[in-house]
Parts: sequence; structure tokens; C-alpha cells
Amino acid sequence: MPVRTSDAKWQGDLKSGKGTVHLGSGAWEGQYNFSSRFEEGKGTNPEELIAAAHAACFSMALSAGLSGAGFTVDSVATSAKVKVEPVPGGFEITKIDLVTEAKVPGIDKAAFDKIAAATKEGCPVSKALKAVPISLDAKLV
Repeated sequence: MPVRTSDAKWQGDLKSGKGTVHLGSGAWEGQYNFSSRFEEGKGTNPEELIAAAHAACFSMALSAGLSGAGFTVDSVATSAKVKVEPVPGGFEITKIDLVTEAKVPGIDKAAFDKIAAATKEGCPVSKALKAVPISLDAKLV
């Protein structure tokens, strides 16, 4: 299995500095700064990148779980919200909310919910983030 890489460079102090993030694949490059992370400034931030990774991983893993159980998956769309908050001594990611909608003909709600819950526990990004409370709102459409 390949090892995935990305890199980031930061210049300056926390409040007035700036940084750049590069995905190892070359698919994306962008800037980040204090304002884009802790306020509503322009640019990305680590939490947004974690949310993207988690949403992508969960969608793929749910599709795999559903098709592995014999269902044909039309689509899975997931959004992730990653909350960062100040805590004594710094900041901490305190919560991740996953919301997923799947179009899966022929599955009942109970079977879907069981597979979605197992996916929440088994998706590789969920496993990596297990120190953070993760909620799941899974819907059939």
C-alpha cells in the first residue's frame, strides 16, 4: 500500500503569520493563516482538511460496506463538521459530526443503519480520530 504525503510551510508568528499546504499528489495547494483557522478568514485550515478526509473516507467505506452486504449503491454523499475550541493550554478538536445520505435501492432502514454504524467505527479515518467524539446522522434517500 502506498504512503500518502502532504507538506505545509509556516512563516511568522501565530497571529500574523501565514502558511501554505501542498497535497503530495499535486491535486491541491492552498494557503492558511490564523484568521482562516480560528475566525472566518480566507484560506483553509487543518480542521477543514480533516473534515474533507473524513467525509471522503466515510463515503467510500459506507459504499464498500453496503456493496459487500450485497446491495447496489447508487450514491453516498457525506459531509463532516470538525469543531475546534479553546481549552486550557491551547486548542482541541472537540467534536466531529458526520451527515451522510445514501441512495441504495432495496435496502431497509434497519440494515442501512447497522452498516452505517459499523462504517462509523471501521472507516480508517474514524479509527485515526477515535479520541474525538464522532456523531453520525445517516439517511436513505
